Amino acid sequence: MNIGIYLYDDAEVLDFSGPFEVFSTASRLTAPAGQFKVFLIAEEARTVNARGGYPVVPHCSIDNHPALDLLIVVGGVHTNELTKPAVIDWVRRTAKNTKLVTSVCTGAFILAQAGLLTGLDVTTHWEDQQALQATFPDLNVIANQRWVDQGKFVTSGGISAGIDMSLHLVARLASPELAKLTARQMEYEWHTNTCPETYVNQQPC
Repeated sequence: MNIGIYLYDDAEVLDFSGPFEVFSTASRLTAPAGQFKVFLIAEEARTVNARGGYPVVPHCSIDNHPALDLLIVVGGVHTNELTKPAVIDWVRRTAKNTKLVTSVCTGAFILAQAGLLTGLDVTTHWEDQQALQATFPDLNVIANQRWVDQGKFVTSGGISAGIDMSLHLVARLASPELAKLTARQMEYEWHTNTCPETYVNQQPC
């Protein structure tokens, strides 16, 4: 399963490295190994300077990446991304061909700008929830949840909440047992969430 994580200059480091760690760890623990293949994707094939001056070399650009099953759009200083027609169009087109589309933190603004979240329950970093609701009034912004699962579209709160959401996705895509094993391998205390009814028997609450 190909998982693409879209990042950009001033993206939050844990927004992309957290989900990357979850899926790469889960992939090592699957039998046989290698169920998940994770790629970092940027607008261009160049070093991205994430928050704090953290340099990251993406695996691919938006013009040159494998077909994706899952797209993760991360947050950070996201405002410039909203003004890039090529990026927003790529997100929109890519979403049509993926099984799942997710965001971490303010990545929800980018998904909303692409018109993907209209009418859905969503969440983002607590500090940005009011701005998300004001900017996109056709969304229903949910507070006090680590992630919100609407089937194809899953959004998470800020930064470390992306790890919790990614573990939830491992539970959905593989098994709750693998998600628990992954969290244990990472020595991470998984903050579980109120389960969507569809997955109540698959995800520990």
